[in-house]
Amino acid sequence: MQPSFNWIKHYPASVSVCDTQGIIVAMNQAAAKMFTKDGGMALVGTSLYACHPESANVIIRGLMETQTSNTYIIERKGVRKLVHQEPWYDQESFAGLVETVIVLPAELEIKKRE
Repeated sequence: MQPSFNWIKHYPASVSVCDTQGIIVAMNQAAAKMFTKDGGMALVGTSLYACHPESANVIIRGLMETQTSNTYIIERKGVRKLVHQEPWYDQESFAGLVETVIVLPAELEIKKRE
């Protein structure tokens, strides 16, 4: 049997998880660091809707309602990040969203596979 380990704790991309009500239920260390000015790990147990402008909350509520994913790239101060929001399920029941944020390198190679 493999020893248990918490791989996501030190995973370099930011991972945040919310439930169906938009309550943040988990964050890894990268997410806590990314959201330090908003409270970091203290955000667990709070509403993610309080952390976003209403225009973003409309999108989040739509993702919750339709149980669909959303992917986009943001750029701030010359740093590009890939943001991916994906539904997660507990025993086949919709349980909320997982958001992964990955810092992209300045030069990003695109590999086409056939």
